[in-house]
Amino acid sequence: MTCGGLIAGPPVRPSVERTTMKTRGQLEAEICEAIVKFEKEYMGRGPNGARTYVLDDMVIVRLRGVLTPAEKQLAASGDAARGLTLIKGVRMELLEKGRRLLEAIVTDITRRKVISLHTDISTVTGERVIIFTLNGPPEYRTADDARGREHGT
Repeated sequence: MTCGGLIAGPPVRPSVERTTMKTRGQLEAEICEAIVKFEKEYMGRGPNGARTYVLDDMVIVRLRGVLTPAEKQLAASGDAARGLTLIKGVRMELLEKGRRLLEAIVTDITRRKVISLHTDISTVTGERVIIFTLNGPPEYRTADDARGREHGT
């Protein structure tokens, strides 16, 4: 399972700001890895794939392949609507119990307070989406910042 790929750039001269401020890709990868770890340790099973996006004051986490074999059978049973309701209800309750931990993970990495969390799971695709709204956009170093400083501009 991977959390998206990061492309390494050319080596850069170290500075205090450079060693403390991460790029957006580094933030996304760190959040992704922490959420996958949460899923494995707290929910008992990790996703088959994951990707995280930082967009303005939101963090969007997309987890693929999160349904257990039993949940897949329940979703495909004769009463699929009931199965859907049961799966979503149990998953929502479990996530609510771990909400403080999830919010702490995202707050620690982004250095922004989580002001809301939204989630949904698809019993058709086996995907879960988690959206965190922050109290402001997280600060990160852009690729242009790195190139500009590297070239002395």
